Amino acid sequence: MTKPGYINAAFRSSVNGEVYLFIDDKYVLLDYAPGTGNDKVLNGPKTLSAGFKSLAGTVFGTYGIDAAFSTDNNEAFIFYENLTALIDFAPHTEDDKIISGPKKISDTFPFFKGTVFENGIDAAFRSSKGKEVYLFKGNQYAHVDYGNNYLVQSIKNITAGFPCFTGTIFENGVDAAFASHRTNEAYFFKGDYYALVKFDPTGTDDYIIGTVKLTLDNWPSLRGIIPQQN
Repeated sequence: MTKPGYINAAFRSSVNGEVYLFIDDKYVLLDYAPGTGNDKVLNGPKTLSAGFKSLAGTVFGTYGIDAAFSTDNNEAFIFYENLTALIDFAPHTEDDKIISGPKKISDTFPFFKGTVFENGIDAAFRSSKGKEVYLFKGNQYAHVDYGNNYLVQSIKNITAGFPCFTGTIFENGVDAAFASHRTNEAYFFKGDYYALVKFDPTGTDDYIIGTVKLTLDNWPSLRGIIPQQN
């Protein structure tokens, strides 16, 4: 389970260098300034229902988002417990809308029926290859082609697909993740910590860039935002 008050979902914006981070029922839009340490908050913290008008009155607007990943243009899949929706997040406007859903994960992704993923997703990030995405639940991950809606390979333990996480806090689970605008790089979060990973979209030749680090030591704009005090 994600610790309350910490980052529990994220997705890369269609605007270069920007990411949406979700903390309980709130979110921030961040210029994450990859590789510089000059990150800054562009919007928020706001409640989801205030920042995403289309989510007001839905489970997402009320309770928050467990996981998310952006697809193409201004679209993203969002997840809460066993539900998912595809949204147009309409960056820097108030024109966001729900394209489809909310509906059960197993109705949108039928290959998840009978697996741990039908009851919820912990984290996800978009691959740099085609319309592929990695989704995480507990100590397992799924590699999915969401365009053609199939499992690219069988569900496996995280360390089988991301051997760089062996012996780290991420080997048994991920709270949130998002793909950087830098090719084949992704950020992973768990509690107080994060890791930047160079991932291999065709195999398992991935590695952590540097080490697992304290988020607030390297994301100064989030000081005072996480952990969120309710």
